[in-house]
Amino acid sequence: MMPFRWLGRAAMLLVLLLAGYAAAGLVGGAIPANAGWRPPAEGVRIYVESNGVHVGLVVPKVAAGVDWRGVAPGADLADPRYAGYDHLAIGWGERAFYLETATWADVKLRTILAAARGSDATLMHVEHVPAPTPSRDVRSVLLRPEEYRRLAAVIRASFAVRRETFRGYDRNDVFYAARGRYSAGRTCNAWAGDALRQAGVRVGRWTPFPVTVLGWF
Repeated sequence: MMPFRWLGRAAMLLVLLLAGYAAAGLVGGAIPANAGWRPPAEGVRIYVESNGVHVGLVVPKVAAGVDWRGVAPGADLADPRYAGYDHLAIGWGERAFYLETATWADVKLRTILAAARGSDATLMHVEHVPAPTPSRDVRSVLLRPEEYRRLAAVIRASFAVRRETFRGYDRNDVFYAARGRYSAGRTCNAWAGDALRQAGVRVGRWTPFPVTVLGWF
């Protein structure tokens, strides 16, 4: 009976840890940074989008003196014709999770646990897309030009100095080597929240979940 007792205690501990993590994330996401920020009447329109698990930032290819075409050129795509779209959807995340989980059916517990423990192998995921339509999972955010330039600087700094590309999921996307350490505390969603926060936008102080980012817009 002893092994079963220890298994039960281990399961209970895991449940408590997950519950504590969820509670801490929701609390951190509810405490505002840049509390006085309000969107301008005019400016640069970006989008914050979620697939239910991962949050990304959609930015115009050319705006407010920022030009992304040299950072993510169409030549890097499986089909360069998609470079005709005028926006980029950009996300940051753990390399193995990105490359080994093309669909949700590919997600494995060991991949999730390995990423949560921490990994210095990270990637930028860049998709060439048209401007999305705002919806429950896509929020439109207007930024002042200087705020957008700060946001762009944070995103650019996440790309690795040494340029390295990896095949994307489809013909309009590609992965680039990135900088930064992924962990349970520094998730893809926390990265998006950090970028917005450093730009001066009102968002949660710690945003590990999609709702802790989208809930502000």
